[in-house]
Amino acid sequence: MSTHTLPNPLPAPNISDATRERIFSPLRFRGGRQAQNRLWLAPLTNQSSHDDGSLSDDELGFLEARAAGGFSVIESCATHVALDGQGWPGEFGIFDDRLIGDWKRVADAVHAHDALLIPQIFHAGERANTEASGQQAWSASAHAERDVRAATEEDIARVIDDFAQATRRAFEAGADGVELHGAHGYLLCQFLSHTRNARTDRWGGSLQGRSRLIREVMQACRAQVPDDFIIGVRLSPEDFGSTIGIDIDESIQTARWLVDDGAQFIHISLWDVFQPSKKYPDTHPLTLFREALPGDIPLITAGHIWSLDDALVTLERGADAIALGRSAIANPDWPRQARQPDFEPRRPPLSPEELRDRALGPVFVNYMRNWKGFVS
Repeated sequence: MSTHTLPNPLPAPNISDATRERIFSPLRFRGGRQAQNRLWLAPLTNQSSHDDGSLSDDELGFLEARAAGGFSVIESCATHVALDGQGWPGEFGIFDDRLIGDWKRVADAVHAHDALLIPQIFHAGERANTEASGQQAWSASAHAERDVRAATEEDIARVIDDFAQATRRAFEAGADGVELHGAHGYLLCQFLSHTRNARTDRWGGSLQGRSRLIREVMQACRAQVPDDFIIGVRLSPEDFGSTIGIDIDESIQTARWLVDDGAQFIHISLWDVFQPSKKYPDTHPLTLFREALPGDIPLITAGHIWSLDDALVTLERGADAIALGRSAIANPDWPRQARQPDFEPRRPPLSPEELRDRALGPVFVNYMRNWKGFVS
């Protein structure tokens, strides 16, 4: 991770009465489906499922508890579309038809609480866990320092179909949509990167070339399902703490193209919603994306949102919905509690016992020790 100095946070906008009402109002998608409010469970790595990619009761229980707590959209952890795309041990997969039944269990549990299920589908690319997959990692370009080979045309054609088949499986399981994970330096982001993608063929070079893979994935996924099945995409808007070769102007253009290709929402991962754009320090990334996208395309974001005021300020900056991560871990019923005038979210540190009471299994509790100060 590169060292850097954060720009000063922008002044917080005033929170209007309309925004206070909007956070608990329905969110509609182009295809006709709607979520009951503007509060989502963010996709959260948890390492809680089984080595063969199948669902564990612990992972199911965690997701269902957040649906019961009032989150209107439940995003799964990043789920791999191919065996060689697995990112970590204990990852719930979507790479084989035998897993459709597991996803149906999740869909049924989430729908019982009137929430939508949107699995986040991905391929880890050069960040794949080769010990778990038993295969060499590959990416847009070869990287000797990580024993990563460059993708062949056959690899690219296969992974496009892998994403499409994963989308079909989600649909057959009863999910409401999928989110393509184009952020955080995973495969789709690696192709978008102007530093990790050194290709000189049609999959590299200009932004048109570097965005070709994620666009063809979107088109292939869209062709598998009816129009009311939600397909969105998560993007890293620009480099923040780590250098992954992403420029905000290119990210905005990519988002616009993906909407043309059938994306029904754009989810930008900010890590810290209170920081302005690194490239344009007088402006917030949400403002730039909102101005560039059609008004009926929901803009979702996440990043260090804990309190109701944090969420409301983020809506004022241009978001249409808020994805909560660590705050949803600590507060499984955040949406229900936030309706109370004296709501104050529980903040870290939390004891292992408190986390178990919040439907985290022992593996997930141990994983959260990676976040400094989260587990006491």
